Amino acid sequence: MTVTIHDLRAWKAQGRRFAMLTAYDFPTAKILDEAGIPVLLVGDSVANNVLGYADTLPVTMDEMLHHTRAVARGAREALVVGDLPFLSYQVSLEEGVRNAGRFLKEGGARAVKLEGPQVELTHRLVDLGIPVMAHVGLTPQSVNAMGGYRVQGRGDDASRVLEEARSLEKAGAFAIVLEGLPSELGAEITRSVEIPTIGIGAGPDTDGQVLVFHDLVGLSERLPRFAKAYADLRTTIGGAAHAFAEDVANGTFPDTDHSYRN
Repeated sequence: MTVTIHDLRAWKAQGRRFAMLTAYDFPTAKILDEAGIPVLLVGDSVANNVLGYADTLPVTMDEMLHHTRAVARGAREALVVGDLPFLSYQVSLEEGVRNAGRFLKEGGARAVKLEGPQVELTHRLVDLGIPVMAHVGLTPQSVNAMGGYRVQGRGDDASRVLEEARSLEKAGAFAIVLEGLPSELGAEITRSVEIPTIGIGAGPDTDGQVLVFHDLVGLSERLPRFAKAYADLRTTIGGAAHAFAEDVANGTFPDTDHSYRN
């Protein structure tokens, strides 16, 4: 059964926790969908995990749409969420609406994600029938203003993050990502809003948890403190490539079982 934004809210009411993973291509989306992951985020983290950029800032709308289309083709049941990249929605309300609409119209996504307290834009998009996943706390598109990837919401700053979350809920967001927050604040926000919260480095008490796919499967060179590698594909892939190269060099591949005959 296809997962909808209403399912996520119902799960929160039932106390049912859920997982979200990033996906950037067709085969990965298909595998994760078949594994029962209910929400797939085509994150702007495609920039540094797939495209080789230093951070998320350079990725373009065209690049995001390219990867979103691939993920949408692979996901049959999961809710696909497209991540609006830097400067695709901050310049003007009109541009934000247009680019969010492109994720649904051209990308095949069924919702979009916005970073920061984009209250007016969230309200406008929801009015137009475009579901919005909000994102507060450590927002990577603001990394330069934050002075790096620093935990947010400590001390007196907690009230600001809490108010942002409440304002985005009132604006109509169907869920909210909480990133890089003290566990206590993650729990407080989760209790304070009726929409589901999805944590990444925000403690164990959020309604859902999200990880970057490359962190999950051990493809990342460095693992953030909040992430856990559930596999070591980096070693597996490297080993397979090395074994193939050795077989080619030794003349043992292809053998008769891997060759055509008359």
